[in-house]
Amino acid sequence: MNYATGETVRLGDRVGLGQDADGEVVFIIDTGEYGLDYPESQWRCLKKGVMIRFPIYGLIHYEEVVEPGVKLIGRAAVAGKHD
Repeated sequence: MNYATGETVRLGDRVGLGQDADGEVVFIIDTGEYGLDYPESQWRCLKKGVMIRFPIYGLIHYEEVVEPGVKLIGRAAVAGKHD
């Protein structure tokens, strides 16, 4: 799953959509990555795609490339990795 810019979507990415700049990728079905608050058992019915939680808009599910309006703001910190 990629953003419209071609960058790969990663669990925990911070993203913006419109006025909401505090979105977070909470799970990626295609790679089997799920945040602690979003267990696979509750979401496997979606089959594919990515879920992003926005404080203003709520949960938005994307099955294909994430729409152009969604902008990557920052990557989640990777445990054990220091830049």
